[in-house]
Amino acid sequence: MEAAPPLFSFGVITDIQYADAEDGYDFEGCRRRYYRQSLQLLRDAVEAWAAEKPPLAFVLQLGDSIDGLNAGGGTAEAALERVLEVLGRLPVPVHHAWGNHELYNFSRARLLRSSLHGSAAASAGTPAACQAYHFSPAARFRVVVLDAYDLSILGREPGSPRYQESLRLLREKNPNDNLNNPEGLEEPRFVEFNGGFSQAQLDWFNEVLKFSDENQEKVVVMGHLPIHPEASNAVCLAWNYEDALSVIHSHQCVVCFLAGHLHDGGYCLDSHGVHHVTLAAIIETPPESNAFGTIYVYEDKMILRGRGRISDRIMTF
Repeated sequence: MEAAPPLFSFGVITDIQYADAEDGYDFEGCRRRYYRQSLQLLRDAVEAWAAEKPPLAFVLQLGDSIDGLNAGGGTAEAALERVLEVLGRLPVPVHHAWGNHELYNFSRARLLRSSLHGSAAASAGTPAACQAYHFSPAARFRVVVLDAYDLSILGREPGSPRYQESLRLLREKNPNDNLNNPEGLEEPRFVEFNGGFSQAQLDWFNEVLKFSDENQEKVVVMGHLPIHPEASNAVCLAWNYEDALSVIHSHQCVVCFLAGHLHDGGYCLDSHGVHHVTLAAIIETPPESNAFGTIYVYEDKMILRGRGRISDRIMTF
C-alpha cells in the first residue's frame, strides 16, 4: 500500500474500434478483431473507473474510437454516438486523440464540430484546425494532447495545401502503388495510415513545454501514434517522430508519452528519462479479457494499474 494518497488519477484506453459487425481479422488476415464486443469491454472499463475511490480526474482515449468499417456501411455517426454514450456515463471529462480510424469515417472539419474535439478545453494559441491542446489537472502538472495526423492525407480535402504537402512527403518516401503498403521502404512508417506533426504544432508544443519548464511542472503527453522506435515497431511510428522527440528532449518537464495504434502495445524508458507507454488495443482483446488502465500520479512517480492485456508499471520521475 502507498503511504500517501495519489495527487490524482486518470483512466487510459485506446483503439476501441467499435463497429456493429461480426468479428473479423486484421489486414493480414491473422489477428482476430472483436468489433461488436469492443463496446462491452468499454462498458466494463467505464464501470470499473466509475467505482474508483477517490474518483478519477479524467480519462484519456488515445484514438481509433470506432472502426473504419463504419465508413463503408454508413454507420459512422451511430457507432460514434454509442461509444460516446458509454463514455458519457463517467462523471469526469474524457479527452480524445484522433487516430486514422476517426479520419476514415469523418473529415477533419466534421471532427472539429464533434465531441471528439477538445475545443472546450482548448488553450490559447492552439494551432488552427488542430486537435492539440493542454490542460492542468492539478498544481504543477500538465497534460498535452497532440494531433498526430496534423500532417496526413486522411480526412482532408484533396485540393487543400496541407493535403498536398502531406501527399508530397508521403510520395517522396513511399513509391508503392498502395500507399498503405510499407514493403521495401527504407522508412516503413511512411504509409497512409500514419501521419505527422506540422511545424506550427511543433512550435506551439515547444512553447507549452517552455512554460512548464519555467513553472516547474511535470507533463504527460498523449497522441495516437508512438514517437519512440523502442516503444513501437518500425511501421507504426509517427512520420516525423524525431521532431517531436527533439522538442521533448530540449525540455526537462516531460515524464511520459502515451500512445495507441500498435495493437500489441510497447514500452521504453528513453535516454532522457521519459517513459513511452504504448497501450494494447481493445479491438484485438478477446471477450474474457480487457485492455485499459488507471494511472495514479504521485510527486515522484506514476503507477499504472493495468487490466487484462495491459501490464502494471511503476514509472519514476
